[in-house]
Amino acid sequence: MNRSDSGCAEPHSYTLKQLGWTEEHAKTFSKYAGPYVPGRVSCRQKTVWDVFLEGKSVTAGISGALKKIGRFPAVGDFVVVLHQPEAGSDTIVAILPQKSVFTRGTSGREGTDQVIAANIDIVFIVTAAGHDLNARRIERYLAIAHASGATPVIVINKSDLADDPALLSKEIVPVASGIPVIPVSAVTGEGIARLSPFLSCGTTIALIGSSGVGKSTLINRLLDQPCQETSHIRNYDGKGRHTTTVRQLFVLAGGALMIDNPGLREVGIGTASAGIAETFPDILEHAAGCRFSDCRHEQEPGCVVLEAVKSGTLSSSRLENYHRLMRELAFEQEKASIGLVRSERKRWKGITKLAKEINKARD
Repeated sequence: MNRSDSGCAEPHSYTLKQLGWTEEHAKTFSKYAGPYVPGRVSCRQKTVWDVFLEGKSVTAGISGALKKIGRFPAVGDFVVVLHQPEAGSDTIVAILPQKSVFTRGTSGREGTDQVIAANIDIVFIVTAAGHDLNARRIERYLAIAHASGATPVIVINKSDLADDPALLSKEIVPVASGIPVIPVSAVTGEGIARLSPFLSCGTTIALIGSSGVGKSTLINRLLDQPCQETSHIRNYDGKGRHTTTVRQLFVLAGGALMIDNPGLREVGIGTASAGIAETFPDILEHAAGCRFSDCRHEQEPGCVVLEAVKSGTLSSSRLENYHRLMRELAFEQEKASIGLVRSERKRWKGITKLAKEINKARD
């Protein structure tokens, strides 16, 4: 693999087209002129964002208007930047429409989803040989990946540590529902070439997975240079620590764009209802034959799904996880609707207060 001049090196020399800019983006941006320039968010720090502009990078804050409405750019977003180099000032003033948004549920009372990355084409769900190889966790990742609008690919890293690498996919393929499952070793390079079809020029890929599964090592292998700090999973419990602490976008030598993410200790299903059907197509296929159209597949008579479990054609653990995710999804949707009501009340309270102030000023 050729050495990439991207990674950590600044300044860069990429064109907007190389960063994924399309004619659709250009049409949306056409109403801006003067000191406004387009860019793509490459990294979010606590209060500032690194943005790739045409041929260079800047660090920018966001406008008061965006803060007021609680709209914060995510890594991968295409944004409008008020670029004032003579004043040494750059400010993100708008976020262009997103073609896909990768989110996960949060533990807050409002039930709002946390945006992980935007404008993603492919999601690499990275797991590892050993303790982390868990079919139930993969199903959860698949649900939020499908809901994002991006195409998921399951990558089983650290295949060099397995006694029989050929058997690594055996546990995962039954829950993958046709999604590619690719064992690799980011350390030795074994299997890395099988990722090439997904790394075409201009394609944006996000890496997600637990701490210590080797996402940063995989990034370094694909970049052919050490840009991300790495750590190891502990032998006694298979857990790792967060090595990557911020989301960051890299440009690979072949032109693909890749977003590394901190390890996700908790993967909330959020409001990803759109991803359930694509994650459990086998269950929904059986459900079409149930006696009742609103069958929950629990104790109802004439349930074809339960019959499939009894006959062994459907895994009981898979059905249990489906029920678990559906219950969690219902809870998150209720929480989100409550949060929306609170938000609306707060908004109308502000509008009423402003109206009173205006009337008072008139008097």
